Amino acid sequence: MWIPLLPNPPQPRYLALVEAIAEAIECGELKVGDRLPPQRRLAWALGLNPSTTQQAYREAAARHLVSGEVGRGTYVLAGSKEATLFCLKQGKAARIDLSTNVPAVNQHNDDVERALQTLIDNNQTQRLEHYLTADELLLGRALGATWLRNRGLSLSPQQVLLCAGAQQGLFSLLLSLCQAGDPVLVEALTAPGIKAACRQLRLPLHGVALDQHGIRPDDLERMARATGARVVVLTPTLHNPTGSCPSPQRQREIAAVVRQHGLLLIEDDVYGALTDSPPLFPLLGRQGVLVTSLSKTVGAGLRLGWIAADTELLQRIDPHTQATHWPVSPLSVQIANRWLSDGTAERRLAWQREEIAQRWRLARKVLGAALQDDSTPSPHLWLTGQRPGAVMAAACRAEGVDVVPAEVFAVKQGDLPAIRVSLSAATDRAVLKQALERIAHVLNQKPIKEPCTT
Repeated sequence: MWIPLLPNPPQPRYLALVEAIAEAIECGELKVGDRLPPQRRLAWALGLNPSTTQQAYREAAARHLVSGEVGRGTYVLAGSKEATLFCLKQGKAARIDLSTNVPAVNQHNDDVERALQTLIDNNQTQRLEHYLTADELLLGRALGATWLRNRGLSLSPQQVLLCAGAQQGLFSLLLSLCQAGDPVLVEALTAPGIKAACRQLRLPLHGVALDQHGIRPDDLERMARATGARVVVLTPTLHNPTGSCPSPQRQREIAAVVRQHGLLLIEDDVYGALTDSPPLFPLLGRQGVLVTSLSKTVGAGLRLGWIAADTELLQRIDPHTQATHWPVSPLSVQIANRWLSDGTAERRLAWQREEIAQRWRLARKVLGAALQDDSTPSPHLWLTGQRPGAVMAAACRAEGVDVVPAEVFAVKQGDLPAIRVSLSAATDRAVLKQALERIAHVLNQKPIKEPCTT
């Protein structure tokens, strides 16, 4: 039976156990499919209260490290290294965290405080104790349609559904459009949230090859024929993790393959408003669905997004127009609707775009040739080196910077020599510059050659 050694406080015991599980998986002590000890047995062996091990197993499941099923036990998940993005950063105050894609924060901004004060002054706080009304939902859909004009889309409120952010919207789409076992096509490197959603819904992923412009249309066609997949999930604009954007010609080629093979393309456009690059959605007709939110452009805490599609397809996705908006918080709707109406959202988006451009220019200056494509400012960088991504990520960690290795994004596991760096995660440009200089040092390190043996 696996029994870890837990460090002494001040860390809570349940978190210490979660970290021990993560470390055991990372070093190979626990392998994919291994069964963890029953909670009560492990509690007895470690001298813990059973509720402590229960809490630890729940947290490990929330981090996508393990999965528990009643009557079968708790098992290590495949691809659980993706959990590095979801871990609580305990005891890491000295490190600079560039691992999570979050928008830059304007430290001198008081928009949230003023929005909350306005709700109080206008005696609107009681509305937060109730479900969203039909009028509030319709207003949110109408304002969402207006917001999407920034992406060149002309939509009616009937073509838009509310959701609690792009991740929840994506999950709802896959749940309604797919059945367990259905193949889903994605980029060969795709966002961990997409991988996690498909794993939870038991949808096997198949990666489509990428180049500097995004997915290759020829490989999309090949994979559609080979797998029989009917659903494709892509993040074409500021692709996560590479930051690429498709050219207009590439967009037309992708759309042609989608139409020819009768595919349904779900477009994650959560980064789209940060660029002038248009979405694929207008080229897809009834074979396209667009998902977006305010989380990467206006405020990460505003868990509000929209699903846009043809009205008939929306009926199929959410026939009662309820399932997608159930998790939406009335507080998020109140603040978002106010910001969308009074221009605050536009102003915050403009600030975000300018800040990302400034940080992108700083990265070009510090990293130089390490940046493969510097045509479009992106909130995240894809940096290649001479060593496996996991090795470079560990070296960055030793330098005091958290980044994400390529294997977290790869559909097929392998030692890809790349890491993703989130420029917008740093608290300010001075901190970012310090982190980028450390990363540059890691990228310049040569791999250690194994001695020859005869």
